[in-house]
Amino acid sequence: MITGQPFRLVNIRAGRSKPGLLRQHLVAVQAAAGICGARMSPVALGASRLEFTPGTIRGGDYRFAIGSAGSCTLVLQTLLPALLHADAPSTVRISGGTHNAMAPPVHFLQRAYGRILAQMGAQVQIELLRYGFVPAGGGEVLATVQPSHLRPIELLQRGERQAGFAESMVAGVPVGVAQRELERIAGGMGWSGKQLRIVGLPADQGPGNVLMLTLEHEHVTEVFTAFGEKSVLAESVAKRLLNEVRGYLKTDAAVSVHLADQLLLPMALAGGGAFSCSKVSQHALTNAEVIARFLPVRIGFEQHGLSHLCTVSAA
Repeated sequence: MITGQPFRLVNIRAGRSKPGLLRQHLVAVQAAAGICGARMSPVALGASRLEFTPGTIRGGDYRFAIGSAGSCTLVLQTLLPALLHADAPSTVRISGGTHNAMAPPVHFLQRAYGRILAQMGAQVQIELLRYGFVPAGGGEVLATVQPSHLRPIELLQRGERQAGFAESMVAGVPVGVAQRELERIAGGMGWSGKQLRIVGLPADQGPGNVLMLTLEHEHVTEVFTAFGEKSVLAESVAKRLLNEVRGYLKTDAAVSVHLADQLLLPMALAGGGAFSCSKVSQHALTNAEVIARFLPVRIGFEQHGLSHLCTVSAA
């Protein structure tokens, strides 16, 4: 959308258990076409091929409904970079899943991704209006976006810890589940009192349970997430989350593996930047390759001890 470059995708999500476009992917494509008046080939659920010719990105008030627990954040992250380049401010209201194990939760966008976008000059506000868990969905998120110019930044160190806390959200799930999760977090992190928070939600926003741990450092905020599941002990959910957090903290990296995935496109659009990360995922490598097809940038990864350095520069 931003470059105006037409493209063709084939073999979309090939090799997955459910190949082709799922509902959230389909809505993301339709939403992208909607904000820029794109011409595209007919698409439907399961489509493995897409042709897309962008038009002019227009600001405005947009609403998109996924119609399932498919990820609102996936759709929103498709639109945000483009709307920063729109001709006017925008609001985007998306209904669907807000907390989905296969996508970043809304809190991640608000606290982690959003903080870095703001440091880069973006004016974006994201509001969680209603939670939506798998399988019911029904959540809603509202984003307000001002046209903004992104500037390069370097995130090489996380800096001193300024705050840390854990939250267990429960909707239509016994509060004892949240208590047990947080007891395990308390023992693992040495936390107490206001660092351990139970968030009780209306039963009609569930059933669902998400355990989140937020670390606020001088230069970056990280949000780690684990989801409660049927027949999985609350203590096991907390242990899984603690293992992920410890994997990040044992390095001196600024950002975690998941946030690293999200930063490549904003930095490429800004024309440069760098960050250190705890791990380089296959998602990041794929993103780098795709970005280089559309923008005149070079993205490199180098390992330094337990962390990796990612650099984005003009090609």
